[in-house]
Amino acid sequence: MKPFALLASAVLPAIATTTTAIAFVPALAAPPAAQRPQPVVRPQPVLRPQSVAPLPGGLDQVLVVNDNNPELITGAGILLSTFPGSGRPHPAAHLDVPLNGRFDLFSHHVYAGKPESLDSTLWVAVVAQPRGKQPVTMRLLAGSTALSQSVDGIQPGAPFLPLPSVLRQSDPPIYAGPGSRVATELLLKQRSALLPESWTLPAGVASPLVVLPMPVRGLDPLLNGRNLQLRLESNGPVSVATLAAFGDNSQPPALAVWQKLLDGDLSPKEHAPTPRGSTGAMVYSRVSGVQVGSTWTGRITDPGKATLSTSQAPISWPISSLERGSLGTRQVQTAPLKAAYPGTAWAAHGNYGIEYNLVLPLRNNSQQPVILQLAFESPLKSDAPAGGLRFNATPSRAVMFRGTVEVSGLDNAEGKASGRERFHLVQRAGEPGPVLGTISLAAGAQRQVQVRLIYPADATPPQVLSLLPVKQSESSPVILP
Repeated sequence: MKPFALLASAVLPAIATTTTAIAFVPALAAPPAAQRPQPVVRPQPVLRPQSVAPLPGGLDQVLVVNDNNPELITGAGILLSTFPGSGRPHPAAHLDVPLNGRFDLFSHHVYAGKPESLDSTLWVAVVAQPRGKQPVTMRLLAGSTALSQSVDGIQPGAPFLPLPSVLRQSDPPIYAGPGSRVATELLLKQRSALLPESWTLPAGVASPLVVLPMPVRGLDPLLNGRNLQLRLESNGPVSVATLAAFGDNSQPPALAVWQKLLDGDLSPKEHAPTPRGSTGAMVYSRVSGVQVGSTWTGRITDPGKATLSTSQAPISWPISSLERGSLGTRQVQTAPLKAAYPGTAWAAHGNYGIEYNLVLPLRNNSQQPVILQLAFESPLKSDAPAGGLRFNATPSRAVMFRGTVEVSGLDNAEGKASGRERFHLVQRAGEPGPVLGTISLAAGAQRQVQVRLIYPADATPPQVLSLLPVKQSESSPVILP
């Protein structure tokens, strides 16, 4: 909150003088203190002393077409293209990156309608074309898509519901927002019914893989968003592009429209980033490029050891740490970009759509039984070491994480290792916990805990995975409804 000045005025007593007496007129009363604007005093953040360590492991080399700039689409055109630009009217609109074998696509956009219409629809297409003279087959290994608001009951929707901070996942799955839904369905290795299992692409022509609407009909405000994530595999090199066009509410633009757009220019970009290495305030911008890395795989152990000692608790490891948000570890997990458009993010800040697959081979190296808590948390963002993590003393309104975390190896009702469990979390800025469960180990005992999540589009990094000691009075296993 910016400082503001309190204005005050004082009226001096009026003095009337006669030859016989001096009369004093009382001063006008100042406004009651309760009516004066008061600055908002927020409690200072609370420091939880503990260790914060870099997350072991790293990203794989799988390429990801990351299509997130602009977030708000205001005009038709090319959103992102890996086609060659040579010989085209607008060569700078193409990144010229061949995709072959395993690769992913992440696309996240918002449409706010047209001022002159209450029922317009923006259509988004993903098109692909072989780079050679032979047909190419592409397979969809997993994929999901969702709107913020479904207006017809056919397109899957995921409104931002006010859910509790933690819920055990159910069937059908729980989600809040399109990023939460898509990441949850991908974690479950599901495929949306709107997405084909495979495509055979003829050479020499761009073919649509999917064409999806973003309608605003009947919405107030006129605003809708769509998240799309595809895990793909091709048997030959291809070019891929995402395109935006306006069309009829019920009928997508014809194939010729999409093919013509490939010879056009870019849809307007937004939010130029702060140059790399600059000081002062930082604008991350949004990504429009091809990143290197789809999955972060890590085995969390003591340095140079095969297991993780329970005596390390309390300890946390960053999830999706980024430039100026390493939580004191100096670790930036952000995926690098192989190619990107000028004026867009210079790295894949946030690691949206990236899967984290982590293993904790725990060992109780003490002579006494130990009970630990496993938590997924959203501490206040920081970069410098602070001797621990900082949390808000009072709840914040800003939601930092909406998504699903999968864990195996937590205590069941008998204190033994359970199987795979999934929890949907809604976390606010600077919120500790929630505790996902406990891990009870006898002296010398070992247990492997595994954590998986796909970082959802509706989140704001960083978060942490925390291993916390349990006080003696809190030793009962945590069993969520």
